[in-house]
Amino acid sequence: MNIDLRSDTVTKPTKGMLDAMFSARVGDDVFNEDPTVIALEEKAARLFGKEAGLFCPSGTMTNQIAIKVHTQPGDEVICDVHSHIYNYEGGGISFNSGVQARLVAGDRGRITAGQVEQHINGDFDWLTRSTLVSLENTVNRAGGSYYKTAQIAPIAELCKARGLRLHLDGARIFNALTETRESTLDTGKLFDSVSICLSKGLGAPAGSLLLGTKPFIKQARRVRKVFGGGMRQAGYLAAAGIYALDNHVERLHEDHKRARALETILKTMPYIESIMPVDSNILIFNLNEKLPGSKFEELLLKENIKISAFGKQTVRFVTHLDFTDDMLTRVADVLKKIA
Repeated sequence: MNIDLRSDTVTKPTKGMLDAMFSARVGDDVFNEDPTVIALEEKAARLFGKEAGLFCPSGTMTNQIAIKVHTQPGDEVICDVHSHIYNYEGGGISFNSGVQARLVAGDRGRITAGQVEQHINGDFDWLTRSTLVSLENTVNRAGGSYYKTAQIAPIAELCKARGLRLHLDGARIFNALTETRESTLDTGKLFDSVSICLSKGLGAPAGSLLLGTKPFIKQARRVRKVFGGGMRQAGYLAAAGIYALDNHVERLHEDHKRARALETILKTMPYIESIMPVDSNILIFNLNEKLPGSKFEELLLKENIKISAFGKQTVRFVTHLDFTDDMLTRVADVLKKIA
């Protein structure tokens, strides 16, 4: 039995998803003529109450396009120190848009309106111009922590009052909404732009969507082309995205349940130093000094279990569509064996 807990991006398409992909109607999406891509973009836009959507290869691209459209070179984007756009997008903030990040130390990746206000620069020639705030939900690097809309609303109100745009890196937004029981519409109305990923918890092989107003998406299409993200018969991938939205959202609670089961097991292991609270499908923990992360990774790999070492003593597990109860039992047995 091969088990992969490195990320929720490692899943394979289900039979139903493959059937949808192979039967998709396609066209040339650069000419805006792929009917399945159009259907996916319209579907996602309706879900979040936005006017339009744009299908892209990755969440990194949708985030980077949003930053490019919302800012001008020399501007500043306010985000948490754990933000994906800052840590895991190859320096794209500066490389693609010529802007810099203003980092905020939030609560496990979640910042407040008060913190945002403290970091908005005054209108002086010698200061960068604060133009964009980006929130991540859930927060990958902070162990899958999430915002509720009541926490976001004051930030949205502040941005509107001060003339800043607000972007959502919603790579795992459906994991967050699974826990909060809030709606996509209530989430979407708080943001000027929304990025959602289909290839993480939802199990599609590739693809993310950027959502916003029609003028915003029109400009975003141009930026996507400049970034090299114009795909042709992309409907085969879009069909997977439609299937994922229709069939894989309601089951996310299963991933969360298995992540919490792993947390319960790890709490009893003598080699565990600390564990971040498990809020969704991401489990981050620290090993004590007797067991280096590299050695722990090696021990699990010998048992055909792949994991991610996040640092010298820090490890991440991510549960997903392809991680079953039988696999959970197997991992539990191996963790106890190591002890």
